[in-house]
Parts: sequence; C-alpha cells; structure tokens
Amino acid sequence: MIKIGILGDIGSGKSFVSKQFGFPIFNADKEVKKIYNNDRSCFIKLRKKLPKFINSFPIKKNNLIKAILSNVKNLREINKIVHPMVRKKMNKFFLKNLNQKAVILDIPLLLENKINTKSYILIFVDSKKKNIEKNLKKRKYYNRNLLNKLRKIQMPLKSKKKLSNFIVENNFKSKPVKNRVKIIKKKLLNS
Repeated sequence: MIKIGILGDIGSGKSFVSKQFGFPIFNADKEVKKIYNNDRSCFIKLRKKLPKFINSFPIKKNNLIKAILSNVKNLREINKIVHPMVRKKMNKFFLKNLNQKAVILDIPLLLENKINTKSYILIFVDSKKKNIEKNLKKRKYYNRNLLNKLRKIQMPLKSKKKLSNFIVENNFKSKPVKNRVKIIKKKLLNS
C-alpha cells in the first residue's frame, strides 16, 4: 500500500487535492471533530487541563479557539491529548484499507508530529497567499490570530516543499489540479 501524505499551508486546498486521487482518505480534521463530538474521555481529559474553557460536552469549537487564543501553550496541551487518539484512528484506517493500492493522508501536522516514514510519498499543495486568504475568509470560524498561532507550530512551508516528492500548483481552478493529480497517480501506480 502506498501512503500519500498531502502537505501545504492552512487553506491551500489539501482536502480538495486529496479527493482527486480517488483513494481512501484519512482526514485528521474530520477525525478530530468526531472525537470532540463523541469521545467523553477526551472531554474529561481536556476539562481537567483547561477547566476555564472546556466545560460542556460535546466540546465546542469556539471554546477551543478561546483556549488557544488566550495562550498558545493550551494548543500544545490539546494536541497532547487529541493526537494519540487520532493516531489510533489512523492505524485502524490502515488496517481497514490493507487491500488498497494507496491511501491518502490529509493530516495538517504530518511532519511535525513525525507520523510519516521514509516510505511515504509526500505531495505539497502550493497556492498563492492571496488565494489562500480568500479561501480561508469563507470558513465559519475564520480568525487571523488563531491562524497565526496555528502556523507557528508548523514547519516552514519551504521545508515541507523541499521534502516533497511532488508539487501540485493550486490556483483554485479544478481542471489544472485534476490533470496534475492524474499525472502523479500514473507515476505512482506504474513505479
């Protein structure tokens, strides 16, 4: 099974690019949302660490945002609790998809959390800042301060780009992205 990690800036279109491959996708953001909505043990652990912010179940995104904005250390605390849970879900995903030719990993902190191994194929989604900004402003919980704090815990984009096996230019027009993905998919499956 080929494991393909999708890298790029927040709002660069990683999820859109992921879908174009047609392989099973592990989307860490969706898994985290499920954990916040359904996992009482996560709620209990977060409430213990951040009682000022986390006080109702299911966990509200707004409360998490307030916790992160009040102190970036809170983000590390949240990650310490949530990331092991996400990793477990990812391992189950691998087992479930053992017979697939490839799987896609749409995980924002793939490199930062040392989830990837040398065998992973890394694809960097490269988008212009102005396009990313336009894309992000459409999101329900858009908050520039929060984005800046999240970006601070991420590896520099230049480093991610350098480590990548392939680059997909995303100008937020689907045809060029689909064509590029087709080329990459062909190379991967024929190698």
